[in-house]
Amino acid sequence: MDPNVLPDADSSAHRRARGAQVLLVVGAGGVLGAAVLARALGSARFARVQALVAQPLSNTLQGFEPLPAARLDGALQAHTAVIVFERARRNNGRDDAFVRPAPAELPELAQRLHAGGVRRLLVVVPHAPALLPQALKSGLASLDEGRVAAMGFEQLLFMRAAQLATAQGGAVGWGHKAAAWWLSQLSWMVPQREQPVRTVRVAELAVELAWQLRDAPPGTRVLPPDLLWQAAHSADGAGALLDDWLHRRPLPPPQAPAQRW
Repeated sequence: MDPNVLPDADSSAHRRARGAQVLLVVGAGGVLGAAVLARALGSARFARVQALVAQPLSNTLQGFEPLPAARLDGALQAHTAVIVFERARRNNGRDDAFVRPAPAELPELAQRLHAGGVRRLLVVVPHAPALLPQALKSGLASLDEGRVAAMGFEQLLFMRAAQLATAQGGAVGWGHKAAAWWLSQLSWMVPQREQPVRTVRVAELAVELAWQLRDAPPGTRVLPPDLLWQAAHSADGAGALLDDWLHRRPLPPPQAPAQRW
């Protein structure tokens, strides 16, 4: 070995060991969920990427494995899982094949994942800007989240992704449309660092976090919307910023957002 060359911390053997990871995506049927699945497959970081499906799904993608929902009650090969909750839905027959979890199902779903062998869990939780109290943006926001935190995951991370409120479902009445419009106007009162981040970028950050969790100290964390925004707009790349945050190192000062007029 050349004494002038330092050993590569991410050697080929280390990369192979990390590359043997299996990632399970629950909620891959929505807009953000589909983006997370696509990013995980495109990153080539995981040996396999599984997605929980409610009905048979033909597969021709290398490295992708549809996982029937019934197998969730047995031993799982994935040690890392991502649960994606989102409001956005698409009328797509293929997307309907994926399991779409409801927020109320979080404790039960997390318990089944933990029992199956998942040790690292990342939960993507959407919220409407200006409606989530400041104290809850960087802490556990519900009793259900507290129950999951007590289940004993080695790594548990809640990623709060700001989303503009929109009317969901099929036909909606005038009252629902008016409420959606009123909520959308609140976005002007929200600091830019807490504004929604593009779906593709949120997916990239979610996969980056899922990848880095393995080497991070154990614990329960909440990625608040302002830090998500900072990572999404990091000029030096989000990987280093997220790595510092996961290891509780000092973070660089937030970038000054552009003025809105």
